[in-house]
Formats: sequence, C-alpha cells, structure tokens
Amino acid sequence: MPEVSIILPVYQAVKYLVRCIDSVLHQEYQDFELICVDDGSRDHSPSILDDYAKRDHRVVVIHQKNAGVSTARNNGLEKVKGTYIQFLDADDWIAPNATMELVRAIRQSNADMVVADFYRVVGSKVARKGSIVSDDVLTLEEYADCMKLSPADFYYGVLWNKLYRHDIIQEYGLKMDPSISYCEDFIFNLEYLLHCHSIAPLQIPIYYYVKTEGSLVTQSLSPSRMLRSRSLVFSYYDAFFRNVLNEEEYRRSRTEIAGYLVSAASDNLVMPMAPGTMKLGKETVQAVWRTDGSFHYSVLLFYLHKAYETQLNTVAIKNNLELEDVLVFEAVRNSNLFSTLREIMDFTGLSYAATAGSVQKLVSRHLLHIEIMNSFHIKTGSRSQDLSNDIDTALADLRNIAAKGLDKSQAYQMMQYLRTIVHNLETFVHHV
Repeated sequence: MPEVSIILPVYQAVKYLVRCIDSVLHQEYQDFELICVDDGSRDHSPSILDDYAKRDHRVVVIHQKNAGVSTARNNGLEKVKGTYIQFLDADDWIAPNATMELVRAIRQSNADMVVADFYRVVGSKVARKGSIVSDDVLTLEEYADCMKLSPADFYYGVLWNKLYRHDIIQEYGLKMDPSISYCEDFIFNLEYLLHCHSIAPLQIPIYYYVKTEGSLVTQSLSPSRMLRSRSLVFSYYDAFFRNVLNEEEYRRSRTEIAGYLVSAASDNLVMPMAPGTMKLGKETVQAVWRTDGSFHYSVLLFYLHKAYETQLNTVAIKNNLELEDVLVFEAVRNSNLFSTLREIMDFTGLSYAATAGSVQKLVSRHLLHIEIMNSFHIKTGSRSQDLSNDIDTALADLRNIAAKGLDKSQAYQMMQYLRTIVHNLETFVHHV
C-alpha cells in the first residue's frame, strides 16, 4: 500500500499536464500513488493519462463524464489507498521535495494536517507565499486565530498546499460539495479542521501555483451569484468559529470573523518590483548539463555539488537564510578545518565580501560566534543546534538520493568508494 495518495483532477489540461505529472513522478519521495481523474476532457488529456498509466504502475486513471472538479476529487477519494492524501491541480506543479517534506512534517509532529508555503507563478516571475511564520505545531484554536487575521488567504482555503489524514476523511465521510462552485475547497478545509487537534505549519514552499486568468469559475458567476456564493461560504466560516470558540471568545471575535465578507479570496498577486518577487528559476539551484551518458569525473563532481547545494537551499528557505549563509555555516561546522575567513572562502568558493556578509548575519542571529584569542576563529553559536539538525537531515536525504535503486551492501560500497576518492584527493591537494 502506498503511504500517500495524490489526487489530480484533469480537464482540458493538455498544455500543462506533462509538466504536472512529471513533477510528481520525478520527486524525491516515491511511496505514493497518483490518482488522475479525467473530467470528460475533449482534448488529448485522456490519452496522455492512459499512456502514463501504462508506463508507471503508480499512476491510476479514472475517466468520468464531465461533472466538475468537486465530483472528480470525490471519485478520486473513493479510490485512495494511502495513509495520507495530497491534492494537485493540473496546470500547476510541485517541488522535487514536496511530498517528502509534507510527510516528514506530519510524522514528526503527529499532527492531523500540514499546511505549507507555496510559490505563486505569473509568467516568468515567482514569489513565495505563506501566512503562518512560526514552525510550532498549533492547536486548532491557535490555527483559527491565525486564520482570522487573513480570512480569505489562499494559504488557508486551497487544498494543494496541505497534507491530510485519510482516516479522518474516511471516518467522518468528508467530501467536496458538487453543488458549490465557489470556494468549495475552503469549505472542505473548514469541515476537515473541525476534526483536527493539531496543525503543523511547514516553512518550505512545496507547490507552484499558476493562476489562469479569466477562469471558468469567475466568468460563470454573475455579481449576484457571486454575492450569494460568498454568503454561503461565510455561513460555513461563521459556523466553524462557533464550533471552535466558546461563546465569549466568539462574541469578541465577531468583527474579525465578519472580515471574510469584505475580503476577496486572495492569492496575493505577484508584482514584478515587489519584495520577494524573483525570476522563475532563481528560487531553485540550477543544474543543466548535456552529456552523451559516458562517465566523466567532471560530470560526477558537477552533479554532486549541485545536489549538495539543492539540499542546503531547502534548509536556507526553511530558516529564512540565503544559500550562501548555509554554505558558510556548514564550513564553520567543520571548524577543525575551516575556522578563518580565508579557509571558509576556499571551502565555499564565495568572495570575501559574500563570506564576510554571511558571517555577520549568522553572528547577529547567534548561529555563529567569533572568538579572538591568539588568532581570529569562527565557531558555531549558541542557537545553532536547530540549523545543524536541519543540515544533518538534508545530508541524509542527499545520501538517500545518491543510493536510490541500490541495496544496503551496494550503498555501503558506494560510500566506501567516495571516502577513498576523497582521501586520495586530499593527499593530492596537500602535496600540490
């Protein structure tokens, strides 16, 4: 049985479908099933799905007459086998570490739901979006307090930046309401949350959301229908807080709760010059190399280096740092070798200005400590343990990626070979 079931409704998505499905199949986490529900598409989407199902046993395809996204998701829910459930939209895609980070978060926290940051994509621009800045596991009441501050934020309303427990959905018979064509995902989330005791925020963007301008939903709703739909959603929203809060807390919060009616469902538009907006691709470590498949040490070293940076980049995002900062910190962690600015520069390949700037930032956050006795030395600081733990986890992930498809004895041999190579290179460098 797969640990995670990923549900993907598909309708007329031929333009984006391959990108979406490939992002799932090629991610680091592999213990999943991808349930694709074709909602009566009239383009080539059904044949694309069937082709994937023939080539990969993890892909399950359901064909239905056109009945809407809610019915498609419900039909997907009826087929799931996983312990956890993840949702995806066909015109979007997920990061390579998406499911792995969601599963890790729910395992470590034992929470009933995980909610993660995401990337908002507009053309060639991308911006990171999130709402809860703490990574502490929240009670339902604490999560509701956060939601009141930004009631119509996509972060809370959508399905695709969350991981759900299958047993909760199954026990309480939770489904999408096909009769609702506006914020039906938000209503599902509100109903699911009523059966949650804890929610784990994940400070890592795991999803790329591409808003399709002039969507069918917004085009089909007249102003009067839109108002009626929003009023219906508000009735669910209000009932949610009546259940979560006691009577006195509810009375005190009525103004904040009513704020949903004056808030449009928002994904926070990406403005080209706004802080946090970047060119698509800048949020990841880039690695492009074309080879004929023959073995070259240069290619091996290139990909090892890029894979290393990719894992540390996730650590940087989670801890609100730049990749350069984490590279500097990792050098200092090996303080028996790299304890001066010059040695850190040699290890990281960064310039003097970049290295000094990162050291200054890390010292200000007590992640590094400068010690001046007979000479100038940089050591890890008093608040460095959490960052060290994150790096250890990232490096363990890197070892698992390198050993993918190998049994334990083969993985052990690979590590022994790498140690031998490093020892030989170390000897060579010291004699140059």
